[in-house]
Amino acid sequence: MFYGHRNGHRTMHLIRRHRNRCTKIIVDKSTVPVGTSEKVRDAISKHTNIDFDVVSNPEFLREGFAVDDFLKPERIIIGSSSDKATEQMKKLYKPYVRSGNPIIVMDEKSAELTKYAANSFLATKITFMNEIANFCEKVGADVDKVRVGMGTDSRIGKRFLFPGIGYGGSCFPKDVKALHKSGKENNYDFDILKSVITVNDTQKKILIPRILSHFNNDLKGKTLGIWGLAFKPETDDIREAPALYMMEELLKQGAKLNVFDPEAMPNIKKRFGDQLNYTSNMYEAINNVDALIICTEWSIFRTPDFGKLKNNMNSPVIFDGRNLYDVNDLKAEGFHYSSIGRKPVN
Repeated sequence: MFYGHRNGHRTMHLIRRHRNRCTKIIVDKSTVPVGTSEKVRDAISKHTNIDFDVVSNPEFLREGFAVDDFLKPERIIIGSSSDKATEQMKKLYKPYVRSGNPIIVMDEKSAELTKYAANSFLATKITFMNEIANFCEKVGADVDKVRVGMGTDSRIGKRFLFPGIGYGGSCFPKDVKALHKSGKENNYDFDILKSVITVNDTQKKILIPRILSHFNNDLKGKTLGIWGLAFKPETDDIREAPALYMMEELLKQGAKLNVFDPEAMPNIKKRFGDQLNYTSNMYEAINNVDALIICTEWSIFRTPDFGKLKNNMNSPVIFDGRNLYDVNDLKAEGFHYSSIGRKPVN
């Protein structure tokens, strides 16, 4: 029997109910600090004398693709000090790794740390590219060319090298901060993670100074359109979404905001209420706006009708936080176009 540690009271109830049956396996699926399996073991031991094992089995599920990731896992991590529990877990996952993807067995603490380390590394990779993009703008380099040059190195790989206005969501921000905090609790200072947190917080607002500069530091009476409110495409999740920080700052500056997102509008309404003008589609969001700001790289935003944008906007101005468009294409279309790590088009 397998129970997640989050439902602690339910777990205790079921253990008492099954106290006379065979050895139980308690599985921690959540991303938890190093040492949690020991705490779970100690807590349960106070309430029963039956045999049980605690296994750390962290999930690696992407939001928006969780079902696919579960059915076709890239790898399975099993943290266990019990041969019996390990074999039972292998048997459980055997149908899902028939293509040969590995089941990796390790101790519980290493399994717990693996999830934090993986997410923190990916967050660091994103943040490093954002730093490179910002430096590209200083020296006149093109981050797209740098990204391709780096990505062809097999030691680095192509994924997570796209610059933008920072990462958000329920995992990366939480896990980076949790690992940094765990380090402090164990007398270790993760200097690199401290920098990742600081840089990402700054990156979420990287477009604000450019927007202000374009409008001579006065947004009062200006209407801005925003495409993309979720922290990433294919989800309605707005937790730690860069768009939130962008909108809060723009509202403080006195701007009026027309917003659109394919999925996240209800969640945004709960947070912002009547402070925003909620539109029914991407083109309604740009009617009579003084500039368009792109915060999330939804596929429907990748190939807009630029003629329609130009005709319906007060000014052909785009601030692109996700580098969706080719700089030369926007120049040919007659837009003022500002993106991340590339030369602006005026």
